[in-house]
Amino acid sequence: MSGQLAWTFLLLIFLFENNMYSRKQFLKLTGGAILGATFSKDVMAAGKKGTIKNLGIQLYTLREDLPKNPKDVLKQIASFGYKEIESYEGAQGMFWGMGNIGFKKYMDELGMKMVSSHCDFRKNFEQKAAEAAEIGMKYLICPHVGRQKTLDGYKKIADEFNAAGEICKKNGIRFAYHNHDYSFRQQEGQFPQDIMMQKTNPNLVDFEMDIYWVVAAEQDPVKWLKKYPGRFKLSHIKDRTKGIVPKQGEPNVSCIVGTGSINYPSILKEAKKLGMIHYILEQEAYEKAPIECVKEGAEYLNKIRF
Repeated sequence: MSGQLAWTFLLLIFLFENNMYSRKQFLKLTGGAILGATFSKDVMAAGKKGTIKNLGIQLYTLREDLPKNPKDVLKQIASFGYKEIESYEGAQGMFWGMGNIGFKKYMDELGMKMVSSHCDFRKNFEQKAAEAAEIGMKYLICPHVGRQKTLDGYKKIADEFNAAGEICKKNGIRFAYHNHDYSFRQQEGQFPQDIMMQKTNPNLVDFEMDIYWVVAAEQDPVKWLKKYPGRFKLSHIKDRTKGIVPKQGEPNVSCIVGTGSINYPSILKEAKKLGMIHYILEQEAYEKAPIECVKEGAEYLNKIRF
């Protein structure tokens, strides 16, 4: 009980005992005090902002709209409360025709920051790392490698990741890998994700957990976060349509974040404890206009407290 509420009760009791209030009046007033205090508490809680301080968005979510007018779409994103941008290599490159310096300038104007980008790490990677570092980006990320025929294929990829990590380190940034479901499904009795995590140097390579794809592979994201604490620095927050039975190679069945089957408040609470820093919304399937989906997703995520 708050100090103010306690004093209110003491005053009402004093008045009742001195016959200044009837029993009916006393119960009515004390009940009102409790209701008022509860209401005030609820209003205050509802007014608090969520735990995610710098909510991010993967621009691939808006891949149909962004190429038409990058500046206008980015401006809308900023108005929804997104603070961090993760780009990808579209037809206009990961800086959307503005160049790295021009893109950063526009981000500054909007009050946002480009923290990362998905890219092909096997092409012109030295140049990409230098340009990313020049504007203060933190990560370049491999978005996909595909299911390999043998486990040795993942070991070779881990070696490539380490080499890419060296290039990033030389430029003062970091390299990371973004998973799909295939690395969280057993192959020859092992999880490819284990191989890539164990064969990469933690000083060179981080990981971006796409929570949706971990769940689609029927794995528990929290167990993996606990298995490799501090290795998953970024996350993709993408919800999964309710009632879908997981199967390998399923088409993307993502939905507006907060309307699906993934318990994000619980998962993100544990993720924060285990080293997660960047929380990035992504959606790839839509039940309405993509820009409306990301607006509603932001409204949900900006209220989560964990």
